Amino acid sequence: MKEAYTVDQTFENTDFSLLSKGEYENCIFRNCNFEYADLSGFTFTDCEFSGCNLSMAKLIKTAFHEVIFKECKMFGLQFSECNPFGLSFIFDGCLLNNSVFYKTSAKKT
Repeated sequence: MKEAYTVDQTFENTDFSLLSKGEYENCIFRNCNFEYADLSGFTFTDCEFSGCNLSMAKLIKTAFHEVIFKECKMFGLQFSECNPFGLSFIFDGCLLNNSVFYKTSAKKT
């Protein structure tokens, strides 16, 4: 199956429990639901998540490069399972209860 490459898209009020696997660059996700989604192997570059629910999403080998999370609900995420290469994100007003960052090195966080 060919992986998606999506650039410069804005997604609003969408349920992404079955998001197409691939790379997302310079995308904006507003008020979207990623709860329990399997984001394993995805790559997010220069993306913004605003008002989204990412609670309990799987992040095995997920790459976050220069990603901004604003006012997101992010309960129980295992950031320690993310792809460590170039890992960088910003959290602004997010709920990160029970999220794990054990041995995670995010230089610009």
